[in-house]
Amino acid sequence: MKATVLIDNNTKKNLIPEWGLSILIEYNGHKILLDAGASDSFADNAETLGIDLADVEFAVLSHAHYDHANGMAKFFEKNQTAPFYIGSGSAENCYHSFGPEAKYIGMPQGILKDYHERIIFAEEVHEVIPGVRLIGHRKEFLAEQGVNLSEIGKKADMYVCEDNAGAGCCCESCGCGEAEAVWRPDSFDHEQSLVFETEKGLVIFNSCCHGGADNVVMEVADLYPDQKIYAIIGGFHLYETPDDEVEAFGKRLAETGVEKVVTGHCTGDRGCEILAEVLGDRLELLYTGKVMEF
Repeated sequence: MKATVLIDNNTKKNLIPEWGLSILIEYNGHKILLDAGASDSFADNAETLGIDLADVEFAVLSHAHYDHANGMAKFFEKNQTAPFYIGSGSAENCYHSFGPEAKYIGMPQGILKDYHERIIFAEEVHEVIPGVRLIGHRKEFLAEQGVNLSEIGKKADMYVCEDNAGAGCCCESCGCGEAEAVWRPDSFDHEQSLVFETEKGLVIFNSCCHGGADNVVMEVADLYPDQKIYAIIGGFHLYETPDDEVEAFGKRLAETGVEKVVTGHCTGDRGCEILAEVLGDRLELLYTGKVMEF
């Protein structure tokens, strides 16, 4: 298994960085794209690295935010056949804050309609190919652990805008013509993990872990109690989190027993510094062009 970072906030090579994430994963002869960054730059970097996106067998969207979804149309242009799996709760309705202060942070508006024949809404647990699963948040399990995803969304000032039937965005800013909007804290129904079976154990990719990386590891471990969790890879959305909370999170993550943690993007520089102190040599940092092998 090999994973190449096509886009991250940082770079160590002659490649374009941006606030976003995109990773090309090669697994047992299959090529998989996880996310498409905040622009078309992931495709430019792929070309520089000699990676042909037309060879990708399927793509996955970790969650319905712009910095992972804005390059989707470019991927569809480069690849004419691969399906794009998105979380079952995905819609073009994600915002930072709500009401007059709302700022749209969702996937490109119109993408679900324009490319509906290429997009597949994945179930909570979906095996794409042998050894590779998509796993959405398991709210009932998390509730038993005292975790409320809606409270996490509210604390992060993240909301979704819905009509009364819960059928998608109805706010005036999107031009749908409705006069009123119904807001609720984002419970991250659109977020999913991409999980691989390897000889060393399960490897989890979750690009922003809005529901908490420690919670993600718990969800996967509960589903597969007989399999070791070897690694978790992705951003942890800690860039605005107080130091003491980052430290506490790092200790919880360590207690899960995960052996390797590779992070960057929305973890933030300070978050990465604190996690390095807590996790020691278990921690590695993402950057554009990084290659990981398992």
